[in-house]
Amino acid sequence: MNAVEGRDPRRWWILIVLCLSTLVLVVDNMVLTVAVPPLAEDLGASAQDTQWILDSYILVFAGLLLTSGSLGDRFGRRKVMIIGLALFGAASLVAAFAANPLELIVARAVMGVGGALIMPSTLSILITVFDDEERRKAMAAWSAVAMLGLIGGPVLGGVLIAWFWWGAVFLINVPIVVVAVLAALTLMPESKGPWQKPDPLGAILSATGMVALVWTIIELPKHGITQAGTLIPLAIAVVSLIGFVLWERHTPSPMVPLKLFRKRNFSGGSLSLTLVQIGNGGLLLLLTQYLQFVLDYTPTEAGLAFIPMAIASLLCNTLGATLGQKIGNRALATAGMTVMAAGFGLLATLSTDAGFLLPAVALFVLGAGGGLAMPAAIAALMGEVPEEQAGVGSALNDTIQQLGAALGIAILGSVVSGLFTSQMPASAPERARLSISDAFATGDGGLITAAREAFTSAMSTTFLVSAVGVLAAAVVAFLVMRDKKTAAIEDDAPVSV
Repeated sequence: MNAVEGRDPRRWWILIVLCLSTLVLVVDNMVLTVAVPPLAEDLGASAQDTQWILDSYILVFAGLLLTSGSLGDRFGRRKVMIIGLALFGAASLVAAFAANPLELIVARAVMGVGGALIMPSTLSILITVFDDEERRKAMAAWSAVAMLGLIGGPVLGGVLIAWFWWGAVFLINVPIVVVAVLAALTLMPESKGPWQKPDPLGAILSATGMVALVWTIIELPKHGITQAGTLIPLAIAVVSLIGFVLWERHTPSPMVPLKLFRKRNFSGGSLSLTLVQIGNGGLLLLLTQYLQFVLDYTPTEAGLAFIPMAIASLLCNTLGATLGQKIGNRALATAGMTVMAAGFGLLATLSTDAGFLLPAVALFVLGAGGGLAMPAAIAALMGEVPEEQAGVGSALNDTIQQLGAALGIAILGSVVSGLFTSQMPASAPERARLSISDAFATGDGGLITAAREAFTSAMSTTFLVSAVGVLAAAVVAFLVMRDKKTAAIEDDAPVSV
């Protein structure tokens, strides 16, 4: 039987289901950034509450990814994905009608459980359904939908908030989940890896270590490294993760194939994507606040301002699918990340009286770079994952990226918060010196003007940090990754930068 005869005739329909499942996750995370100002005001959420509304999802999601990927390989990827979709939809319904910050934080945590079950399954099913010849096209389509959700989320959020209320940004998940579940049950075959002995100790150690590590990252900017609230979870994270690595290296049935990191494309792609995620950490959260608080955009206008980024992402994603065959993933990822760094550099030049043109150009450049780089890096690293370990291999990549996102939010959030506070007048009320939304709540015209200037200055410095991080990602991609022709020769060589 040749490759064409062995292809699943429903594979492109299956891809639509995978894209829907991915879309609901990406849209939800991005749409929330636009909803933060009205949500915080309606629920009376403090700056700390707002951070936990955002971070509770990441905390649970990152902690459970490895376990859920392993479960998919062992018990069935479709089954695990459908359970995740159901959990995600139910929690979204609760979040839409939350009456206080605590309810919303809990709902977001449950959504994180659902997301952890969904995300590794989508990419692992894609790898098993499509052969090498068609996989790049499928990966490009999947990446394009993810980027569409990334950029379209704020646009959709702005429209929903303008016409309804902030809870609609969660309610929109429910019909998408219902369609995705029905389509998965109807169109998608079950797939799983060869049976192997369960690894409960590995699952416990990985979940404990990742949750403790992300918790440490979140708490570090608030308490510093010397406080018990930071030291205790850090110690738990270090002990658990070291124990996890040692256990996985010696157990006869490891949950995670750590040998993947000997593959240059997997290690290089993962590390470069992590650095990109650190750089991206505060992009949408900071920029949506800048557009609304500093430039006086409405939520809808703030969402529509990201359209240039969406257009560039989609155009360059399509272009990248073609170029990748000719110039290779390494060159494409390096070039795209360099362009992304230039986009962050342009964002760093924004002022309190910027018009529409400069933010639009900066976002277009950023979207173009991401459209070229991200699919290439993902295709390179996932090309090293064997089909029987597709779920946990995908989860390993997702975990590293989520850790980067958490680091980005913590580091960049701490930078912008500290700079904002230091540049606000010492005579301002304490809460007004902590966040721009609290400064606006005072109604004091002079204080509002000072807050705009302080926030813009802090944001500019933060975007410069992002530019440096993404440029470092480009360097890593260039030095570590290899094109397919040379990768096989060097896979067993030590990875060095």
